[in-house]
Amino acid sequence: MIKVITQQDTFPLRSVALRNGATYDKCILPTDSVAGIFHLGLYLDGELICIGTFLPEDYPGKGEGGIRLRGMATEPDFAGKGFGAQLVNFAVNKLQEEHANYIWCNARAAAVGFYKKLGFEIVSAEFDIPGIGAHFNMLLLLNN
Repeated sequence: MIKVITQQDTFPLRSVALRNGATYDKCILPTDSVAGIFHLGLYLDGELICIGTFLPEDYPGKGEGGIRLRGMATEPDFAGKGFGAQLVNFAVNKLQEEHANYIWCNARAAAVGFYKKLGFEIVSAEFDIPGIGAHFNMLLLLNN
């Protein structure tokens, strides 16, 4: 089951999958208080195993109607089993209904293949986020 969750609900997975076990105060994203933001969670047998945060933010040069995906994470024991794709596809359907034009994200280099399978394209050169590693900006056009 996929549903809207709270910011606080995201912290355990953000900590484990994205921040090397950091305390929850280190798992708050600077964009977590942006108007229009929503967090999605995928539950399996009552356990939250996959999350993603979506917020209105246009990508430079790509026009209005952009949604940024941040904090995408899957419980390590469930990674690579299609749960992340289910969550992103759920968000795509929701955002198409809301007439968003595209979704974009800063994808870790290791996740580029995942996003490409979902139809995202690389739209930047590789860049480094200190303490996290190599990333690419990726974008998925939504057909409205």
